[in-house]
Amino acid sequence: MPPALIYLGVMLVVICLWFLLFKRPIYEGVILSFVVLVVMTGTWGQVGNFFASAMKTSLLYSMVAFVAMSQVLTKTKIVDNCVRIIISLLGRIPGGAGYASILASSFMGALSGSGPGNVMATGTITIPAMKKTGFPPELAANVESTASYLGNMIPPSANIVAALGAYLAFAPDREMTTGRFWVVCWGVSLWFVLARVAQLFVFCQVYKIRPMDKADIPPLRQTLKEGWSGLLLPVIILAPFVLDSVLNATFITARLGAAGAKHFSSSLLIFVAGIAALYGLLVAKDKSVRSPRAIVNIFSKSVKGLAPIVATCIFGYTIGELFEYIEAGAQIKAVFETLNIGRVGLCFLVPLLTCFVTMVIPGSSVTVMFGTVFISLFASAGVDPLLVAAMLPCMCGVMCGITPPFALGMYAGMSIAESDFDKTLKNDLWWVAVQYVMEVVVLLGWLPILGL
Repeated sequence: MPPALIYLGVMLVVICLWFLLFKRPIYEGVILSFVVLVVMTGTWGQVGNFFASAMKTSLLYSMVAFVAMSQVLTKTKIVDNCVRIIISLLGRIPGGAGYASILASSFMGALSGSGPGNVMATGTITIPAMKKTGFPPELAANVESTASYLGNMIPPSANIVAALGAYLAFAPDREMTTGRFWVVCWGVSLWFVLARVAQLFVFCQVYKIRPMDKADIPPLRQTLKEGWSGLLLPVIILAPFVLDSVLNATFITARLGAAGAKHFSSSLLIFVAGIAALYGLLVAKDKSVRSPRAIVNIFSKSVKGLAPIVATCIFGYTIGELFEYIEAGAQIKAVFETLNIGRVGLCFLVPLLTCFVTMVIPGSSVTVMFGTVFISLFASAGVDPLLVAAMLPCMCGVMCGITPPFALGMYAGMSIAESDFDKTLKNDLWWVAVQYVMEVVVLLGWLPILGL
């Protein structure tokens, strides 16, 4: 057996034992597994280089910036207004509360990058609304949790940053702007959102779900008056990347030159998060959040939740550097090539593998550690590497939160919906099955993707 597989197995065992047996946080397990891997591989002399390489990548700081942005937007309640507008628009159709949950939670999940946190944030609004219109508690819990985890694959989720880094590591010489990569990720995400909507439509027919009561639907004019500024937030975040995708090779290059256009593209990840956070502060109804003291308080109160994410990212990158140093990617790739399962086999096997691995290792860390390996494997089998890179946030960041027994999103939804565990588990498996089938279908290239 190749040493790389042994090291991978040991890493998973260490993290599982630390999390399940000792009831300690995942990020501590990731740190401990890094120490164990250094001991096993005898790479003490390279530890400084691992950290140096991990810390100097701008992608790490971009991930932290978007996580910090989500903290600001959550505190200013700007996204709550967007949720109310969506409910005003969709609440009058049968199952409207569920469709509003899919759209609102996917959007909020993309901003927060935290599946369970997003379930608790938007679920307190959408789950009671669904239950009032005839949704069984277990269905309401799963609609919210599966939609929230969709956000992990939609830009500007931090998982997208890790996937872009994996693609650039695989093909450093290819012309790839941040904007174009985001467009492809949106193209992939659109199919999964549509799949959620279609699946919900079927459930609405089965359970005979009715529209929301008129008394529970906020007037559209009122919600627009109160929350129109929140609708500009997606424009502020997404417009720079769309313009970069469309104009980078022409307008931007003509004015900044090829090198300037390349740096402009990479810098978007750094300053867009700050601009969006600043906008959220400026339009917040509570004017007190704009003061320097209030801003400091927002981050100081959130640092307990932010620090584990940062630690996981840093040590995820260092483990990735360690695996690269010992050429683990080449060893794992050789194993798959020996199996000779071909393109179709890879499309079925890799999503299944990532589903289980990401139950114990954060999806962004898995993308950092093995994203380039997966891209290389699929590329050698004839799959477009850009498509695979855009699918990494889906394979590594979505299934992990909705697949039992470690389905954190499902448990968060259950706590709000007060649903029965067995019924919720059985219903959840339908959502997991459709998610897996969609991953296979997209990887096989059976659907047209925007940007490809």
